[in-house]
Amino acid sequence: MSDFQTVHGFEDVWRPPVRPRAIRTATALRPGAMGAGQSARARLTRIASRAPEVMVKVTGRTRDGAHLRAHLDYISRNGQLDLEGPDGALVVGKREVAELARDWATAAEADNHRRANSPVSLSVILSMPAGTNEIALRDAARAFAIEIFADQHDYVFTVHTDTPRPHAHLSVCAHGRTGERLNPKKADLETWRQTFAQALRDRGVEAEATPRRARGVTLKAEWAPLRKIRERHEAGLGEPAQVRRSAYREAAKAAFRGGTARPVWEDRTVARQAKVRGLYLAQAKVLGRSANPADQALGAKVEAFVRSMPQPDSQRLALARELRAANAALDRNRPDDGRERGR
Repeated sequence: MSDFQTVHGFEDVWRPPVRPRAIRTATALRPGAMGAGQSARARLTRIASRAPEVMVKVTGRTRDGAHLRAHLDYISRNGQLDLEGPDGALVVGKREVAELARDWATAAEADNHRRANSPVSLSVILSMPAGTNEIALRDAARAFAIEIFADQHDYVFTVHTDTPRPHAHLSVCAHGRTGERLNPKKADLETWRQTFAQALRDRGVEAEATPRRARGVTLKAEWAPLRKIRERHEAGLGEPAQVRRSAYREAAKAAFRGGTARPVWEDRTVARQAKVRGLYLAQAKVLGRSANPADQALGAKVEAFVRSMPQPDSQRLALARELRAANAALDRNRPDDGRERGR
């Protein structure tokens, strides 16, 4: 394999939106674990091949023993699924689940420095697309939990495979063994994503953890509380969120009133995407000039990847298209006025 060289600034393609903090990181992610060129080439190959992206998300915090027990009952399917903790210790059945919730809540209450609203535990989901091997997912979740939490925090986890996306649920005791509290920031979550992706790759599962912009994605995922409000509204069970109403008002200006001029932040998004795509194409040209057929093939794959990227978009413009499409459908279904009068 030829010595893999990257164009100047190419690291900006993958640079996370926040700098990872100096916390424990999977060994394979630490500097020197793999040659820089080999690591960059392998990652570019995965991205151009659209390797599945991992999802790591903090989904909630429990505030007392009852809340924690309800959550543990949920992830254990009311005691039907075993929960695994550090060193492979198992929590089996509803009775042991209740005892675990009581132990963690008691430890939290005994902390003299704890605030009234401090969490007892954090709930974390590790998710992969449908078809991911269950055994590999479970082993990767175990390795992730050991790497990130085992030194300082108690935890339990289990795997759910009865949904379209197989996923692992972790419940992590917020109060550390030496008194520190678990309060992850964006930088920590970035490190967690990288750690989980590496744990999957170590077990033969292609997985990546790239920023959205590295894949040409500019639309942010819908915030979970807003999604739930929207789903209730669509089911006729409540009003839409105020922020959603405001978004539709702005979208209507773009759709029907000529308000198509992009605000500054949309211009920045387009400029950032142009830079990312330009760096990919520059890297593809470098690979295309290589004497190594494998490099040439990768260069062609990178070019195809860039061509397949979606156009830079925003929620405002996406909602504007939705409104225009709905208006066009109404026009098509509206009875012809002259025909109606003739009747």
